[in-house]
Amino acid sequence: MPAVSADELLNQLRQRQFAPVYFLQGEEPYYVDLVADMLEKTVLQEHEKGFNQVVLYGKDADVATILNQAKRFPMMAERSVVIIKEAQTILDLENDKSWPFLEAYLKNPLQSTVLVFCYKHKTLDARKKLGKLLTGDKKTPPPAGVVLMTSNKIYDNQVPAWLTAYVRSKGQQITPQATVILSEYIGTELGRLTNEVDKMLINLQAGQPIDEDLVQRMVGISKEYNIFELQSALVRRDVLKANRILLYFEANPKANPLIPNLTLLFNYFSRLLALHQISNISEGDWLKFGLRFPVQRRDYQTGLKAFSFERTRDIVHLIRRADLQSKGIDSGSMTDGEILRELIFLILHPVPLHAIGA
Repeated sequence: MPAVSADELLNQLRQRQFAPVYFLQGEEPYYVDLVADMLEKTVLQEHEKGFNQVVLYGKDADVATILNQAKRFPMMAERSVVIIKEAQTILDLENDKSWPFLEAYLKNPLQSTVLVFCYKHKTLDARKKLGKLLTGDKKTPPPAGVVLMTSNKIYDNQVPAWLTAYVRSKGQQITPQATVILSEYIGTELGRLTNEVDKMLINLQAGQPIDEDLVQRMVGISKEYNIFELQSALVRRDVLKANRILLYFEANPKANPLIPNLTLLFNYFSRLLALHQISNISEGDWLKFGLRFPVQRRDYQTGLKAFSFERTRDIVHLIRRADLQSKGIDSGSMTDGEILRELIFLILHPVPLHAIGA
């Protein structure tokens, strides 16, 4: 069976179309967990699970144990289910001794068993035995009874659209401002994004969208003193506000860790640097950088006027320098607060890089 997307696979499962073997792999664990959870909950009825559903963990199982479970016939049920979580930790998955038995089973699986491999945070090497078998080629197609699903990480510029679609799939709405904050603050970790959104959905009134205020309250972001307000203060050259936010960050270091803040600043200025190299920015250019909403574009439009190409390039270099300092390189006894304070000062008060040894 050819490889399928997560959406296609989920649709098949909703229609109770089950295959004998599922191999769920990929760097993005969200869809691997989502599909495995759906299989765990839907293949068998609750009263059938006691005798017919087994969950193993890769580090505690070998191929022989897995195949012994997979070859068992169901008891008082149409199917049995065997789920291997953290399958990437199975030590003998492609071992010379175990491989012939695994290969034989995958080519001719027991039709009454649903065997699920959850191979997370990575993908199979298509040059090796299992990868070759499951992906196939023109001469040798993959086994008919095995469904292969690959869950790839999404790019930064895909997060806002994905997030909007996810909220709509729940029958709710989210404002552009809220989408921007969540996508910038949390990033591309779909599991974290959905956890935060699901918490908000529980607290929504009928007809109330997820808005900026709700996101700030539920995620724990200060309304006035956060990295987005600091970024806006830098773009507007508002020295007073930038320093107020820095004081707040230093007083609340656990709520405002340095590394995520540096990441967000780096994302902004590296995008700004790329936009500087486009003579006439089109709608397609904005979308390419994941800037779908006017509220997102505003700070970039201001930043293009406030910082020249050369200045933006220097700032990107300064942020990289601060990142190294956060890891203890050329930082002496500087605290995280001092590293950020120096960075913000150098952004607001241009100093030649050679003057600070950068």
